[in-house]
Amino acid sequence: MAHLIELLKQSSARHDHLCPRQVLGVRMGLTGLRLLGLEAPITKKTGLVILETDGCFADGIEVATGAVIGHRTLRINDLGKIAATMVNVQTGKAIRFSPQPDVRDRAVGYAPEMKTRYYAQLHGYQSMPESELLHHQKVILQPSLTEILSRPNARVKCSRCEEEIINERQVHVNGVLLCRACANLGYYHLPNA
Repeated sequence: MAHLIELLKQSSARHDHLCPRQVLGVRMGLTGLRLLGLEAPITKKTGLVILETDGCFADGIEVATGAVIGHRTLRINDLGKIAATMVNVQTGKAIRFSPQPDVRDRAVGYAPEMKTRYYAQLHGYQSMPESELLHHQKVILQPSLTEILSRPNARVKCSRCEEEIINERQVHVNGVLLCRACANLGYYHLPNA
């Protein structure tokens, strides 16, 4: 419990306050490390975390696991869910974590003295047994771990915009090598000129 409290303090300092989603992130991160046999901070040779949302939840995961975007140990695939997949890079084992479906209601039972659901969740999530707080299941990554991690120094140039593409993220469309944006697979498109 002391370790959890220290991690929650670190997450709170990064976020300016402590909220229920940070608690979920820290608890999820700690559970993932334990189930995958990993130690924090994870490195690109030991682990990978893929988040399904950003924000305060991400702060909790980051402080618990040591995963960061800059070291390529943290990715965000924004599906709008409070969920994360953690991967042991050496074994390839991947486990997806999410809150139990009724976790908000259950949290109230662990903090009945709290006057609001928000504070009941904040305190309940800290003391609930892991099995009541989190759901987890083994998953198969799509794309594969090898494709996600790519190779060092993999670089090509987009045939259309001529920008460099790293990490083997290029696509081939009708025999032409393109970046995902030029292939209409990006998060933006250019206005018609």
